Amino acid sequence: MTQPNNQTTLLEETDSGTLIAQAGTAGNTWQVLSYEAPILPIHAALFHTGKILFFCGSGNDPSHLNTPYNSVLWDVNAGTFISQGPPLNSNNQPIDLFCAGHSFTPNGMLMVAGGTLQYDPFYGLPNALMFDPIAEKWINMPSMNNGRWYPTLLTLGSGRILAVSGLGIDGNLNQQPEIYSPTFANGWNAFPRTSALPQYAQLFLLSNGNVFYSGAQMNATTVAPRILTLPGTFTQSITEQVVPGLQFPDCGNQATSVLLPPAQDQAVMIIGGGNTTSGVEGNTSPNAAINRVNIALLNKPNPTYYPSRNLHYARMHLSAVLLPDRTVFVCNGSQLNEDTTQSMLPAEIYSPVTNSWTVVAKQNVPRVYHSVALLLPDGRVVTAGGNPERTVDELRLEIYSPAYMSRPRPVIQSAPQALSYGQQFTIQTPQAANIQWVSLIKPMAPTHSSDTEQRLVDVPINFRNATSLNVTLTNNQNIAPPGWYMLFISDNNGTPSVATWTQLS
Repeated sequence: MTQPNNQTTLLEETDSGTLIAQAGTAGNTWQVLSYEAPILPIHAALFHTGKILFFCGSGNDPSHLNTPYNSVLWDVNAGTFISQGPPLNSNNQPIDLFCAGHSFTPNGMLMVAGGTLQYDPFYGLPNALMFDPIAEKWINMPSMNNGRWYPTLLTLGSGRILAVSGLGIDGNLNQQPEIYSPTFANGWNAFPRTSALPQYAQLFLLSNGNVFYSGAQMNATTVAPRILTLPGTFTQSITEQVVPGLQFPDCGNQATSVLLPPAQDQAVMIIGGGNTTSGVEGNTSPNAAINRVNIALLNKPNPTYYPSRNLHYARMHLSAVLLPDRTVFVCNGSQLNEDTTQSMLPAEIYSPVTNSWTVVAKQNVPRVYHSVALLLPDGRVVTAGGNPERTVDELRLEIYSPAYMSRPRPVIQSAPQALSYGQQFTIQTPQAANIQWVSLIKPMAPTHSSDTEQRLVDVPINFRNATSLNVTLTNNQNIAPPGWYMLFISDNNGTPSVATWTQLS
């Protein structure tokens, strides 16, 4: 049953005694679904089939280390789940994918690497798998050179996959990045050791092929934001260039970050976060969140972070989703680490055009650690999960409908299902005269406030007639890594269509 927030044009919230404007957001609602997830959705991924994969391995429950939970495929439209047994290793023992890393391959599979070898202290697994969304099954892949617990995976412009950080099979930080390619004899090739990149380091592929670490991560390790330049051979070391200017650099714990739309602008925003050892920004409580927002302009000769407009509400364990109207939607999280009594916060939306945050409807379900949010092809956002302490699992599912869902929307009548770099192509739409943007959005695969996948790529309009748009796709594989994308058109009011799926190769 839909549970709208009965807000007026101005929503009164405690924010320095001011009224926070709600102009343009009327009609946005949250809906708690009538059914729950069968497992805690610690890890999630949207496939080009339209289904969402949830998995959690042992699910932060040591008693399930050797008998991990099944993974499930959620058909959002049908409201059904298909259960998948835990993947097995070569000894027919279950592989615990709790706290692995993941990113998409060019053919639409999800690469999942790492996981939990043991609890307390945590040791990482070296295993790697693919989930095939067509066959709907796990496939074992060659193992990495060492274990990784809390790692980061990033798909490169070549389609290869970079893995960094995470705790190894001995519980020590794995400082040896490696790359997966199906053309490598052993699947994975490793570089020499780098500096100590933190666990779940939030990484972004840049237009020149370099990789940016935003300063957001899990746990309290402070490592300055930096650009990583991958060498041409595996005998050479990755070079590192620190990006200065980040405010409260020791508060990247459980922050989130996004590549602002469009990807061509090369601007990364870091949002919220906290510090597990001391209060910040006048809040003396340990584990307090902050409302810091900074933007790094990475297409400059000497990139640096700059302050931006802060969130209205401090958050950690938050989620950020790029919407097809080219705004950034923020939800989930708490003002005090994993405290659900401090987490019932209104969502907020950032407009890059006006450099401003707008407070929107308040979600009904508190979500902290181990929660996720994903953009759906119809433009809504699904939120799931939450695990404030072991064996306390939030299984309710909730969907946010932005204000544009209640407006007349443009329609894509036809578009290519396969695209190549630099291609000029045609989109049929009866609203062609009023379309201002064509966008490709990469589907999300979030965990632990981190998502290396999502990006919105501008597809410039060359010319139009009454019923069609002629557009050209970028020829830069680093701007739009190969894989499946949601193709949206948006009208002059910013109202997006429902997406169609297309594969870029």
